[in-house]
Amino acid sequence: MRPNRIKQMWRDGRWVTMGWLSVSHGFTAEVMARQGFDALVVDMQHGTTDMSDLWPMLQAISQTDTVPVVRVPWNDPATILKALDLGAYAIIVPLINTAEDAAKAVAACRYPPVGMRSSGPVRAVHYGGADYVAKANDEIVVMAMVETKEGLANLDAICATPGLDAVYIGPADLSFALGLPPGPDKTDPVHVAACDKIRDTAHTHGIKACMHCASAAFAAGAVKRGFDLIMLTSDLASMIAGVRRQLDELKTLV
Repeated sequence: MRPNRIKQMWRDGRWVTMGWLSVSHGFTAEVMARQGFDALVVDMQHGTTDMSDLWPMLQAISQTDTVPVVRVPWNDPATILKALDLGAYAIIVPLINTAEDAAKAVAACRYPPVGMRSSGPVRAVHYGGADYVAKANDEIVVMAMVETKEGLANLDAICATPGLDAVYIGPADLSFALGLPPGPDKTDPVHVAACDKIRDTAHTHGIKACMHCASAAFAAGAVKRGFDLIMLTSDLASMIAGVRRQLDELKTLV
């Protein structure tokens, strides 16, 4: 089976860079995948992607060495199964509130006897290799988003879930849980402390901690703070920033 680069990098003690796809288009996915990210997320929760859009985007990403990742819209085994069968090599599951939620997400990503995933990797076997079914349990990465009051209260139990590879911080929803306004790259001491607690708890249980960022400066700080994966930027954010930069520059020149 094709090795999962995310797991390889983590085994080597390296941190992982990840990009984000909010726009559901194969060409956008291909362009983003060619920019040098280690991994690239197709966002089905808040992006414009539906299931019918997913497989062309995964095909586009898999032309490169970038690891295809899918954030599913909910902790739904049917959606997780379909995303994996179409070739996702990592799954991000939002709004994990309890150890039971985490165990459900892990089970959906693992074939029996350790999970409940049904066999039928219609595209994944062509992307991953002929021995995909035999080795997928060891290669697919499962990330649980901890971002609510309940999730924070159950953080230790969530991180102790067998088979869970990482926790992923959603800073906006975590802000809601902490009584703060949502926003990118939060530097409020309460938010920073909560993120550091999530990181430390994950590491205590031998799993990884991932941070969703919106700038290189904040991402660099997250790496220095010990986070194992950083999401740097999205297609939509990059497009908006690039257009605004050109417009602003034009206005200063005429």
